[in-house]
Amino acid sequence: MTSEIQDVLKEQSDNVTSMNLETADENKGSQFLSFDIGGEEFAVNILSVQEIRGWERPTYLPNSPVYIKGVLNLRGTIVPVMDLRNRFRFTGEQYLDTTVIIILKLKKGDKERLMGCVVDGVSDVFNKDESEITSVPDYGSGVDARFTAGVMTIDDHAVTLLDLTNLLSLDLINHPYTGASNV
Repeated sequence: MTSEIQDVLKEQSDNVTSMNLETADENKGSQFLSFDIGGEEFAVNILSVQEIRGWERPTYLPNSPVYIKGVLNLRGTIVPVMDLRNRFRFTGEQYLDTTVIIILKLKKGDKERLMGCVVDGVSDVFNKDESEITSVPDYGSGVDARFTAGVMTIDDHAVTLLDLTNLLSLDLINHPYTGASNV
């Protein structure tokens, strides 16, 4: 990893840490991590974030859907890596100095699932009361909203809250919006 990439990653990590400390005093609501994908802002609950890693090319898995980039060895644990640009059908795949892999965890009973998610960059950590999150609008049958848990307004712009239960579900690999072939 070049020193420039290490500097950018350290700066992002320091920014998230300082934002985390600044918002820790505010006892209002839950904390969320926001990040950029294709010029759009998304967020997840900070409690589901295990770590943020600099971009590194994962080990390729043959015959995997286009959005599964491969796997990483995370201190002895093999973690699948999903590119959210591909998963959400954004175009223009680029891996820049700001590209990171957010390691997300989902607890289901006594089991924990880890998944690396490639995003264009980390934006912010903020507090938001659950009552300030609006439900997903009904788009009709033509739009798949199963990965969306709600929408929040932050500084006069909308931020989409992701539903990690569905997003990290490996059962949705053959879903029509995955880009995988159903042949």
